[in-house]
Amino acid sequence: LDRDSLAAVIPSFLRTCQPYFNHLESTARSTVSQYTSTPDICTKLLDFSQQLCDRLEQLVLAFASYNLLCLNESEPNSTSHFCIGQSRLGQLKMTVFRYCKATPYLARVDTGLYKRMRWNVERLQNKPKEVADEEQNGDSKEAEAETVGDTEYGTVRMWSIGQWVQVNPNPTTDDIYDWITCEVPQAIYHRLLFLGSDEPSSSGATDYLQQLLLSLHSLHFTFNKLILKM
Repeated sequence: LDRDSLAAVIPSFLRTCQPYFNHLESTARSTVSQYTSTPDICTKLLDFSQQLCDRLEQLVLAFASYNLLCLNESEPNSTSHFCIGQSRLGQLKMTVFRYCKATPYLARVDTGLYKRMRWNVERLQNKPKEVADEEQNGDSKEAEAETVGDTEYGTVRMWSIGQWVQVNPNPTTDDIYDWITCEVPQAIYHRLLFLGSDEPSSSGATDYLQQLLLSLHSLHFTFNKLILKM
């Protein structure tokens, strides 16, 4: 295979793995499974999902080390992150993404924050299950969570989960021209949960987020974008 053909193998393989992630995560994390399955089974499913995530991340980084893949999120053909599953929490649908390396929180603005994960959370509002299952991207009506870090020397990295709060374009505007002329949306980070100095695993971070979502849902919290940051 030439370099271009070899580079195309990994994105295709990542897409092939997504249904397996969806099955593992939805089976282990859905509210129905938590009542009908034993904790041991759910733990083993999540452990397997974590192992699959770790191996794929190592594979992507290996290809990137030979300049076969680009991990820069601002590039249109980059492989900066990949989906590691979907699950349902009552009327909430959560889609999880893993960044292969610490990625700037905003693509073209230096905020000193870097993300390692993102969760898109959507309130389904009695949407038919077959329609919800078709929406694999989680690109709208979402809540997002990412891992972010400060790379300055001497800085202690701290991890937290927070909310992506868009400021430009104004998310309430109906003027499509504002969206057309905006190359990269701008946002601020609103911390919701402090996790400490140790980076959590992707599965562990999702556990924290799931607990947070369930508690916020009971308080009728309005979901937008959630961020896991350092």
